[in-house]
Amino acid sequence: MLNQKPLMLVAMALANKMARSVWAMVTKKEDHRDLGSAAA
Repeated sequence: MLNQKPLMLVAMALANKMARSVWAMVTKKEDHRDLGSAAA
């Protein structure tokens, strides 16, 4: 992803993704689910 896009654009996209995840957890009052370890 970094090879194709400017660094600041990638950083903003990742920050936006994290902010949306946190917002969803706060509004739904849920804990974080680590889906990576659940699939193993």
